Amino acid sequence: MKAAVIVFPGSNRDADAVRALTRAGAKAERIWHADPDLPDRTDLVVLPGGFSYGDYLRCGAIAGRAVIMDAVRRHAEAGGLVLGICNGFQILCEAGLLPGILMRNANLRFICHRQLLRVERNDTAFTRRYAARQVIDVCVAHGEGNYTADEETLRRLEGENLVAFRYCDATGALTDDANRNGSMNAIAGIYSPGLNVLGMMPHPENLIEDLVGGTDGLPLFESLVESLGRAA
Repeated sequence: MKAAVIVFPGSNRDADAVRALTRAGAKAERIWHADPDLPDRTDLVVLPGGFSYGDYLRCGAIAGRAVIMDAVRRHAEAGGLVLGICNGFQILCEAGLLPGILMRNANLRFICHRQLLRVERNDTAFTRRYAARQVIDVCVAHGEGNYTADEETLRRLEGENLVAFRYCDATGALTDDANRNGSMNAIAGIYSPGLNVLGMMPHPENLIEDLVGGTDGLPLFESLVESLGRAA
């Protein structure tokens, strides 16, 4: 699997994304935001976390209009896989590749802590290494992670089973304490209708090695490598 990790001014999780992809068995390279095209035979595009353009205007608003995003849109429209993590999720929403928006956290504070998520489905390219309804341990670090959408969009996401992950407690229950940023329906990540674009606020790339406290994030990257290997 060949992955392109897009680097914007202010990105700071691109190296972590490359490490996670490489550990899972992918070939990953960093691509500058001003490049007009993706490398040939790119299978997966990753928009990493960070603070693109210093979060001016709105988080992800400027990056969502970067030159490379036209190529990312073409890739997604052709069925290519796209993963946006944290700031990458914000960019996907601003670029129109995913619906809704990420607002200021409900408590108006930056949060940074270990976070439990419930995997809503395991029949996608991103989650086949998990079990449906499995609770996994990852991390969050954001000030604007409060997923917000209009009622029609929420009904569509729920009705079409497009919610990827939800904030939960150790039993998988959706609680206010687990959903500290205040996201609607405890949404931590969503898919596009074709299930080829995933945006998520938590950071699976943070926990891919026992050395740093856990490996629950690694199966997401392994799922992608396995899925693309099967497609080949």
